[in-house]
Amino acid sequence: MKKLLSKIKKGNTVKRLYKLVFVLVGLLPAKKKLVVFESFLGKQYSCNPRAIYEYLKSNHPDYEMYWSIDLRNSDTFKDKDLNTLTRFSIPWLFKMARAKYWVSNSRLPMWIPKPAHTVYLQTWHGTPLKRLAADMEEVHMPGTDTEKYKQNFLQESSRWDYLISPNRYSSEIFARAFGFNKDMIESGYPRNDYLHNHNNPETIAEIKARLNLPEDKQVILYAPTWRDNEFHDIGKYKFSLRLELDKMQKELGNDYVILLRMHYLIAENLDLTAYSGFAYDVSHHTDISELYIISDLLITDYSSVFFDYANLKRPMIFYVYDIENYRDTLRGFYFDFEEQAPGPLAKTTEEVIHHIQHKEQLVQPNFEGFYEKFCYLESGNSSERVVEKVFQPKRKG
Repeated sequence: MKKLLSKIKKGNTVKRLYKLVFVLVGLLPAKKKLVVFESFLGKQYSCNPRAIYEYLKSNHPDYEMYWSIDLRNSDTFKDKDLNTLTRFSIPWLFKMARAKYWVSNSRLPMWIPKPAHTVYLQTWHGTPLKRLAADMEEVHMPGTDTEKYKQNFLQESSRWDYLISPNRYSSEIFARAFGFNKDMIESGYPRNDYLHNHNNPETIAEIKARLNLPEDKQVILYAPTWRDNEFHDIGKYKFSLRLELDKMQKELGNDYVILLRMHYLIAENLDLTAYSGFAYDVSHHTDISELYIISDLLITDYSSVFFDYANLKRPMIFYVYDIENYRDTLRGFYFDFEEQAPGPLAKTTEEVIHHIQHKEQLVQPNFEGFYEKFCYLESGNSSERVVEKVFQPKRKG
């Protein structure tokens, strides 16, 4: 019976009826203080939408604000004093259709019609290293092909009224790759305000205590991205953990713990039972910014997390065991990653361990230039810049 009901709900007839009701409700006047937020397809309370929400809540509490959530991730939103709407439910439909503002960091389904009165603020979720949308030569994702993917992406971006950019470099790429010619807000990323405003011993100690991490050990954060061609299904990607944790525990376990933060599209659940007390799965932690704050060192690959982490001016290692395939086949890069990465590249666990053991040598000569190019706008007030532009524009005259 459950499978039958699910099939009916997903059927074209129900979808067409839902869309029709959405269009009709969208003809009603907008509720001018109503804002609906969504982060990573309703899976998280995080990223730029969270930073904007929290700034509005503190400084403009007259707004009526809701979070669009995936019901399968409802536990993530508990005990946070949030008004939530289950994605694609009837209450969600009425709020979305009447909302003056949508704030999202990823794409919304194209079959959801955007009312004429709605302002769609797209925050996006990273500074681009790997090629995006129209700049991709080939698409290797499930359920689509290169032409269809680009067409759908450009159709979605045409609905955006504002797009946030973290720097001039990103603005130029976003405009071209997303075909975006409306209002680019070059503000720095709101989510990185946290790194500037909460980087203090008290906050670090509180987060470590909450995660039950030992106080006397340094923290390594491993945060890799996903691979387009390794997947279980549409939107569910595989990930093979290539870091040999047994070797790392043997060599580093006396002084370090390691936090593993998988990308939100990765479907695997990590079994770290064998590494109890050394390795921790924090993939479902509410917001990665807290993990940045408590980490003494970052290991990543091609994920945009390293642009954010650079705000803290802490060491980074790039574990890129498949760089030739990723660079030449899957995505391609916007700049010479091997030359300009703000940390050493490693292809084996042994190399990663060596770099950690000689952490004092990890600061790259090019780091200051990297920081000035990618982090120059971020000083703790990017959320304010965005809110003043979108929600509180100065009245003329």
